[in-house]
Amino acid sequence: MSMRHHLAQFSTGLCLALVAWSPLSAQVQAGNNYQIFVSNEKSADVTVINGSDLKVVGTIPVGKRPRGIQASPDGNTVYVALSGTPIAVPQIDAQGNPTFQRGKDDDDETAHADKSADGIGIIDVAQRKLTGKIPVGSDPEEFSLSKAGTELYISNEDVKTASVINLANGKVEHIIPVGQEPEGVGTAPDGKSFYVTCEAGGDVYVVDAASYKTIAHFTVPARPRSIDFLPGAGLGFIPSESVGQLNVIDLVKHTVVKTVTLPPGSRPMRVRVAPDGKKIYVSNGRAGTVSVLDSRSYELLDSIKVGTRPWGLVISPDGKYLFTANGPSNDVSVVDLQTNKEIARVQAGASPWGIAIVPSAR
Repeated sequence: MSMRHHLAQFSTGLCLALVAWSPLSAQVQAGNNYQIFVSNEKSADVTVINGSDLKVVGTIPVGKRPRGIQASPDGNTVYVALSGTPIAVPQIDAQGNPTFQRGKDDDDETAHADKSADGIGIIDVAQRKLTGKIPVGSDPEEFSLSKAGTELYISNEDVKTASVINLANGKVEHIIPVGQEPEGVGTAPDGKSFYVTCEAGGDVYVVDAASYKTIAHFTVPARPRSIDFLPGAGLGFIPSESVGQLNVIDLVKHTVVKTVTLPPGSRPMRVRVAPDGKKIYVSNGRAGTVSVLDSRSYELLDSIKVGTRPWGLVISPDGKYLFTANGPSNDVSVVDLQTNKEIARVQAGASPWGIAIVPSAR
């Protein structure tokens, strides 16, 4: 390795360190009364970051392969999806898109899966401690809470189902067949239905939250990773990783009404609508960026450079900051949404995957 390369690495590390601990970042974060919980897929734990000073205040061991993570409506509990299915190395085509070999389920390649590790971990926020685990079926990846916070809607990745969990008794009460490799789950703004996106074939299922029956089924291009909604507009947004697009969904007709092409190299993962509903943010995976779009015109407003392969993405309740979980760089990017600039990086565990905001106790 050349001296020039060593110096370049040192300079990059020094710049990141200065960004992460600059007085400016501490100043702009002052008064933010929330915590950021980050699931770390490879280190089997959850990192807790204080929103007021960006300092890590806890690391919570939770179990194997934590991915999807969300807080209860009252902020007292954080739920995290755990899986004993080993991480599979993705196959990449000539264009850099992940591919899926049809006819093979995940279990064909994961004969050593530890199914006893599967479940939804329950974290007590005040204690910063895992207090229990709910059995929820095989290989849970993502989930969404019902509007009342009494049920979890969960994607079971390797068995082509979605499960409905009653949190009062901790039991699986409904199992809904869906497509291959279900991943993203989102509860509609009115709470009357939930959506499940399936990676392999681009299938999207809409499930009635009262009867637990599938009421609609449509497709988008392959690898739809997540879904979010524009409240009051009857619209949803689903990114398709393999083609670098964002799909706009009519929530009444359950159809794709528009596809938005993201910047070249984008591998969209997580989509989030701003709290005020004016903008849409999409983490672009291997591109190392977050796209900012107008929620009405879908015009690309900006591309924000963040850490390596951002996956999970969340926006602070006041809409001032955005946080991304950057898997390969083992850190969390902090973005000031007034300037659309990364202002800090905070070290997390190994391969941060999901990220959630939890209000701090007053």
